[in-house]
Amino acid sequence: MSKVIVLTGAGGVLCSTLARALAKEGHKIAVLDLRIDAANKVAEQINTEGGIAIGIAANVLEKESLEVAKTEIHNQLGTCDILINGAGGNHPLGTTSNAHLLEDDFLNKDDGFKTFFDLDPNGIKFVFDLNFIGTLLPTQVFAKDMIGKKGCSVLNISSMNAFTPLTKIPAYSGAKAAVSNFTQWLAVHFSKVGVRVNALAPGFFLTDQNRTLLTTKNGDLTPRGNTIIEQTPMGKFGEPEDLIGTTLWLCGDGASFVTGVVIPIDGGFSAFSGV
Repeated sequence: MSKVIVLTGAGGVLCSTLARALAKEGHKIAVLDLRIDAANKVAEQINTEGGIAIGIAANVLEKESLEVAKTEIHNQLGTCDILINGAGGNHPLGTTSNAHLLEDDFLNKDDGFKTFFDLDPNGIKFVFDLNFIGTLLPTQVFAKDMIGKKGCSVLNISSMNAFTPLTKIPAYSGAKAAVSNFTQWLAVHFSKVGVRVNALAPGFFLTDQNRTLLTTKNGDLTPRGNTIIEQTPMGKFGEPEDLIGTTLWLCGDGASFVTGVVIPIDGGFSAFSGV
């Protein structure tokens, strides 16, 4: 049965892949992104491939923007059945330069070098807002459509960071932990109205946001990239397509009794102790 599926952050690598996969299943797709050009590009790809999609500019941190998007979706596709909260990301102002604090760090005068004590509260707030508030607000707006219908659900995007925080990125790790906790809370809160809430926890995928952190310009691994591969039993980064199977399952009727779960898709990263 065809459903109306809204994806935020869908102009990015991961969620655009999910949007196209869901369209191939016969669903109507609303591609939401802060960048209208990116949203339209994905929608055009889906329509060219025989699917049904519209691109809409929307800011997940502004409820009014989301309400405007909702009206447009209602007019063109119908009411929302499934929401995928894909918008998120990190910010350099919430990131330390080194994994561990050393006494010599206080002597480092390099431009841009940051210890824990140099982290900018505004940068940390930006990361928390984008990941957590950027999940909460779209859910407030679009989940209202789901009340009283069958087969509806919310799918959030958490991260490996939510299980065990990664070095250097305390803001992003904390924000994704909040997304996982919110997923469980909301699953209980919505349980009496038939709306399921689950989350994916991707491991390490090369995206526009992290490519320069994990690989060099010539494609070799950075030291951090090497560490990640060494700690991933399957010995590789994930491909966007690796998220499709779990997404189709959680959004489909086959997962009708599944709610409140956060599923790692990480090549075994979360199962490996390091030895």
